[in-house]
Amino acid sequence: MVNANSKGDRRERELVNLLDERGFAVMRAPASGSATDRELPDVLAGDGDRFYAIEAKSSAGDPIYLSGEEVEALVYFSRNFGAKPRIAARFDQMDWYFFHPADLYTTDGGNYRVKQETALSDGTDLAELAGESEKVTLDEIAVGGPDEETLDVKVRLTGSLRP
Repeated sequence: MVNANSKGDRRERELVNLLDERGFAVMRAPASGSATDRELPDVLAGDGDRFYAIEAKSSAGDPIYLSGEEVEALVYFSRNFGAKPRIAARFDQMDWYFFHPADLYTTDGGNYRVKQETALSDGTDLAELAGESEKVTLDEIAVGGPDEETLDVKVRLTGSLRP
């Protein structure tokens, strides 16, 4: 059986590599807080235009929970460091999705939760995080025939007119 910490470490390294491939200067924090008394984010990434402090979480399929203290520490560090706080969530067989802490569901106990369906519907994917694409909802696209505005949006998102 795979140790939960080794799986988490592997997922964090995966995220670091993906951000690096997108042109970010990126580093994993050593032991993400256990090597120091200060709470550190899992990953720091910047590309000259965008700077992120990221708390990375993964799950086989169950909802991902973060304590209120974890999120508060991330927001505090991000504010002092000058980075945008992001929660990165990855479920098995899925890509990474990113959330601003304020966009996460807050439980009655003051913790935070991300479900798979929430990641798919509301999360920011890696391309959008890196500024390579922009999320467009169906409400923003004209309903009906393929008018010029709809085609323009489709080309910007996919790079082609293919379905």
